[in-house]
Amino acid sequence: MFPPAGRMRTGYDRAEVEEFFTRARAAYESGEPGGPDAAATASLSSTGFDEKDVRAAAFTLVRDGYSAAAVDAALDRLESAFVQRRRTAFIAAQGESAWMDHIADRATTLYPRLLRPAGERFRSPESGHGYDRDAVDALLERLVAYFDDGGELTSAELRTATFPRARAPRAYHEGTVDAYLDRAVEVLVAVE
Repeated sequence: MFPPAGRMRTGYDRAEVEEFFTRARAAYESGEPGGPDAAATASLSSTGFDEKDVRAAAFTLVRDGYSAAAVDAALDRLESAFVQRRRTAFIAAQGESAWMDHIADRATTLYPRLLRPAGERFRSPESGHGYDRDAVDALLERLVAYFDDGGELTSAELRTATFPRARAPRAYHEGTVDAYLDRAVEVLVAVE
């Protein structure tokens, strides 16, 4: 299914990956964008499996598993395929203008944090470590440039962003940042 990471390297657990992609394929193939159930497909896959499930996929790291880079690239393509299917169904049911309005509404939910001053965009972890504030703020400045000036940024860049760890109070809470970036990825994927 995917290339192995190698006997002496860690990769994603093969059984978990195969089970996930089997379910994902069944869910994707069961959807009929633009069909009689287009309105339902536009809001959620009829199987209950959609791009959010793909984005949330996580696999155990094991020795001689599948190459993480290859699996991650396949997840990116799969997420885009689910979004494209939803977009097609939504447009068939409600029109392209309604789709763009829907995406604009999703994008505006991102603005309040982007308008906050650097260093104050997310809460700090209560104790311990989190994502380095400066690194997160630098990525968010690129997101601001994307929205305001048409700057270059892709959903893949957001999805694969990593940040150095920092101690509170020079850190942002990881879960809050991750949830925000998931919403930003959703918006960018929808317009790519």
